[in-house]
Amino acid sequence: MSKTLYGRLALGLVMGLAPVCGGAETPAKFLGANSCASASCHGGGGAHQDQFLVWSLKDFHSQRPPATLATARSKQIADALAIKDPAADARCTVCHAPLNSVPENLRGENFKAGEGVSCESCHGAAENWIRSHTRKDYTRADRTASGMRDLQNLYVRANTCVACHQNVDADILKAGHPELIFELDGQSVAEPKHWSAEKSGNGAQAWLVGQAVALREMSWQLYLAGPGSNSPEIVKSPAADRYYGLAPLIWKVSEVLGIPTPKPVKNNGVAFKNAQAWSDQIAKTAAGLDWSDAITRKFLYVLAGSSKDFRDDSVSQNLQARRAERLVLALDRLVTALPEYKNNESVQASLNQLFKLAQSVPDFDPKPFAVAMEKFSAALAAP
Repeated sequence: MSKTLYGRLALGLVMGLAPVCGGAETPAKFLGANSCASASCHGGGGAHQDQFLVWSLKDFHSQRPPATLATARSKQIADALAIKDPAADARCTVCHAPLNSVPENLRGENFKAGEGVSCESCHGAAENWIRSHTRKDYTRADRTASGMRDLQNLYVRANTCVACHQNVDADILKAGHPELIFELDGQSVAEPKHWSAEKSGNGAQAWLVGQAVALREMSWQLYLAGPGSNSPEIVKSPAADRYYGLAPLIWKVSEVLGIPTPKPVKNNGVAFKNAQAWSDQIAKTAAGLDWSDAITRKFLYVLAGSSKDFRDDSVSQNLQARRAERLVLALDRLVTALPEYKNNESVQASLNQLFKLAQSVPDFDPKPFAVAMEKFSAALAAP
């Protein structure tokens, strides 16, 4: 198992959640994507039977992740990390080819380690649920009990995705790996759909659950980095910049949800362990809400009123840029979830300007961004 933070979490999703069933001590086996691919199951041409075809022909999770490890860029990153072969090293394969980590005794007859991020990477080892999950009398609870991961639950879905879509160790980033930003709603929208629309959940709700889970992971990473949560080296690190870029949004949201913010919460050495539990509570609470457009509007209006934050000269330019980056992503997902704003030309024009101003961290200027935020807020309020 990889000793890295994201390695432990990502591999845990592959292995640690391989279920046992009926009291058995042996985890379920991984059967391979072909076990889902028959024409009468998920490999057919019908609208409700083409899931395997969508994944294998259209979804970048199918071939791109392992193929990326063979590129020149991956070789350069591997050389910088003294990794001989990125396609065989667990620090790389844990996300790009996660099935490589499945032990031989848990590999079914048709298992293929090179499938990329496959069906069972997300839905769980299939041995105990493959035959029963299509039964009409089975409920979601029945499927979950047999080992099938409940991806309709936004909290479960976010936890399934965040490890590989956000967490990259500092030395890997330094070696040239691109920085990752996890945003559950936007990334789900970009995914070729092999699920029905009613199972997607509310987009604004998915955004909040995903961002709270993302903040929890940042908190965990900073806490484990030690030697203490108030270490100046930690607070001034790139990982802390990313944390403080997202945290103000979640602080504002927590007030709407009525969840007290842990103290201290300013840039003076946050108690990251407390922040970890707090952000996880927000994610669970948000996932369990009976969501409505009224809730979306509350969050949108609270975040749209953030212009004064970008007039605070005590906050560094880099940190303001990180906050703006996360904020415009949030505003985009919340606006998209509301019918009255999704196609509103004035709102969209104001939002496009915010994206333009926030697109470059080194070139970010908080003052024009604050002005643009005021115009965006006014556009929301216009008849």
